[in-house]
Amino acid sequence: MSKQFSISPRAVPSWTLRVSVPFAALVAAAIIGGSILALSGSNPLEAYRTMVDASFNGLRPATRTLTLATPLILTGLAAAVAFRMKIWNIGAEGQLYIGAVTASGLALALPTSTPRSITIAILLIGGIAAGAVWAGLAAIPKAYFSADEVITTLMLNFVALSFMNYLIFGTVSYWRNPETRYPEGLQIPENAKLPMISYRLHYGIVIAILAAILIWWILRRTTYGFELRTIGDSQEASRYAGMRVNTKILSVLALSGALAGGAGAIEVSGVVGRLDPHALSTHELGFTGIVVAAVARLNCMTVIPVAVLLAALMTSGSSLQRVLGIQPEIVFFLQGLIFLFVAAGEFFLANKVNITTKAPTRLEVDGGLTGE
Repeated sequence: MSKQFSISPRAVPSWTLRVSVPFAALVAAAIIGGSILALSGSNPLEAYRTMVDASFNGLRPATRTLTLATPLILTGLAAAVAFRMKIWNIGAEGQLYIGAVTASGLALALPTSTPRSITIAILLIGGIAAGAVWAGLAAIPKAYFSADEVITTLMLNFVALSFMNYLIFGTVSYWRNPETRYPEGLQIPENAKLPMISYRLHYGIVIAILAAILIWWILRRTTYGFELRTIGDSQEASRYAGMRVNTKILSVLALSGALAGGAGAIEVSGVVGRLDPHALSTHELGFTGIVVAAVARLNCMTVIPVAVLLAALMTSGSSLQRVLGIQPEIVFFLQGLIFLFVAAGEFFLANKVNITTKAPTRLEVDGGLTGE
């Protein structure tokens, strides 16, 4: 008897499998990460307990985690929307920067006598529109010239970061505070700041959750969402069915960029309070949003708890170093492990491994008996 292994496509994975695979990826990442901590001389259980305490044990840690989760929800949605159509928008990072530049510029330009609600609405709309336009720079070549959107969106990240740095560090721009010796952004007025819920947690979290519900509804309950999923399955079949594929490519990248641009506007209005390249780029919110979308399996509602989980990992890094002397880079290592195991899990969701037992043939049996 001999065993043979083969791989065949899986028609539709069961609900149990769809839930268990991402969960198993998280558990596997925790086990491997704990093993690395143990080998380095640290107590993994103590480390994980410290991470939980630093992220959720008390109102202040919990609000800090939710504050960081807010932009991750939006960048996770940005990735999930585009990836659903198999449009690989890797540019949420740059779209967030451009949204932040636009929102901070509008906040500084509007009169301080403008009502807070109107000011915040204008800068949010401005950030959303700027992110959509920036994504459009990659959408047009993709739709009409079949350009690789991975390359174009990735390169636009560096352009956006360089532009943002130039506005603060390279010139005396409208965004820069002229009264400080060290280059820094000019503080936006109080009427441009999102109201607070508790400690640093602002109402941007409400906007992010409402955005997740809205995008989920669009993708699951509208003709537009159905066409996005259909085009993602097969562009050629969709064209044959009369769908306007190029228009959908433009719109889905614009929508993805709008969500990321909105995240940038909320960061300026709710957390940073000015155009600050260091604060906006420290956590790499756009790239982390890709991890959020992957772990959530592109489910817009699942993006919310996954964003909170990754935000908890990120906020706990400093506590690990302060309490246990563990370098905070372990947090990024755990993020990488999670992404790696989720990617491996996607393979098993899309394919199944078949094990068959093959009985020996008469010729093989006779050959074995005669020793030939």
